[in-house]
Amino acid sequence: MASQTEELSQLEDDARAAIEAATTVQNLTEVRAGYLGRKGSLAAILRGIGQLEPAERGRVGQSANASKERIEAWVAARRQALEASDRSANLAQHQLDTSLPGAAGYPGQLHPVTRIEREIADFFTSMGFAIEDGPEVETDFNNFGALNFPDDHPARDMQDTFFVEGNNVLRTHTSNVQIRAMTGRTPPFRFVALGRVYRHDLDATHYPMFHQVEGFMVDERTSFGDLKGVLYAFARHLMGQEIQLRFRPHFFPFTEPSAEMDFSWQGGWLEWGGCGMIHPQVLENCGVDSERFQGFAFGMGIDRSAMLRFGIPRITHMFDGDLRILGQR
Repeated sequence: MASQTEELSQLEDDARAAIEAATTVQNLTEVRAGYLGRKGSLAAILRGIGQLEPAERGRVGQSANASKERIEAWVAARRQALEASDRSANLAQHQLDTSLPGAAGYPGQLHPVTRIEREIADFFTSMGFAIEDGPEVETDFNNFGALNFPDDHPARDMQDTFFVEGNNVLRTHTSNVQIRAMTGRTPPFRFVALGRVYRHDLDATHYPMFHQVEGFMVDERTSFGDLKGVLYAFARHLMGQEIQLRFRPHFFPFTEPSAEMDFSWQGGWLEWGGCGMIHPQVLENCGVDSERFQGFAFGMGIDRSAMLRFGIPRITHMFDGDLRILGQR
């Protein structure tokens, strides 16, 4: 009995010294395993209990359990102290200097199309044009009928136009705003409309949803020469002072005479949009006296201008969330 008790007492002394000497949590875990593990010192003493007299086994077992509890308590206290020391050292090593300037965040940017739209709006308002807006879901009459589209015009086919419930369409151009803006107003007036339009089209330079700008002016003396002057000023503002325009005869149901516009670009010509004098019937459809007043209208895509300005090769790149496109300056 005395031998077992002495062994337990010596084991506690050794364990306590080893625990106090542990400098890391990993080292402490190894010390605990050496004394209380399945192959540890205490387990070796417990294996010898079976050789004792029955009366002695109980007392030695109680002493062994008490030794185990004390060692566990010392281990827990030492672990807590080591963890607190580690935290303090880590905080001291990584202390935040609040006097340093903050890290710069990623600056937000306007979408290239939005930037071009705002630039266009600023230009035309400086020329006395008012900004007008209209719905993207439009009646068939405002989108087609009032603009002289015959019932059998190809633009009314489902392969070209998105039809929605109630004989309405997703507007195929911003010319619907022209109809709404002229109806109920007496000239002179000049308006410009910018926004999304929709057509069944998809390739490198076309997308089912794209952006247009529509401009029109009506008074008693408006001429095709006024139209060309406005378009030359607009093109040079948007694309540079060296830009050239050419006008090719064309047909649109809502203008007469009509022309397609191209602008010079890198030694060639690129299609820009359509223009012409507003058809007298369109004026009459809006309640404007076509015997007294005349006007011009023009429309072109905004997306192509953004692609050329920022060097974007495909229109789809502008609408798929690519941060390289959104970060253009």
